[in-house]
Amino acid sequence: MSITATLIIQAIVFLILVGFTMKFVWPPITAALDERAKKIAEGLSAADKAKADLAIANKRVEEQLSSAREDAAKRLADAERLAQSMVEQAKGRANEEAAKIVAAAKAEAEQASAQAREALREQVAVLAVKGAEQILRKEVNAAVHADLLGRLKTEL
Repeated sequence: MSITATLIIQAIVFLILVGFTMKFVWPPITAALDERAKKIAEGLSAADKAKADLAIANKRVEEQLSSAREDAAKRLADAERLAQSMVEQAKGRANEEAAKIVAAAKAEAEQASAQAREALREQVAVLAVKGAEQILRKEVNAAVHADLLGRLKTEL
């Protein structure tokens, strides 16, 4: 065989191979490449969406943290105000109780003083009667002179 016939047969075989490849091999390869490109594009868009979602979630978390910090600060301030109020109320009650105790002590002292004065008056009346008895050298009847003794007590 001549070289030309071999070249023509090889060219025909090559064209058949190219036609077979274009018809049966190339479409699945291009479909697979297109599908792969589509998946890559979807993955990139999903990554971009995930970045956007992450940014939104981070912003939401920061807002919630800020809100939680403000709430904690408000609660702490409320607790401090409540504690201060409770301390003031306790001081007020303590002052009232102290005033009551002082008033009771003053009343008790006044009562003891009045009892002491009364006892002293009685003793002075008895001494006055004894003194008058010795001066007059006769016995004075206390029952008869009760009115006299009563006036003497009030004068003392």
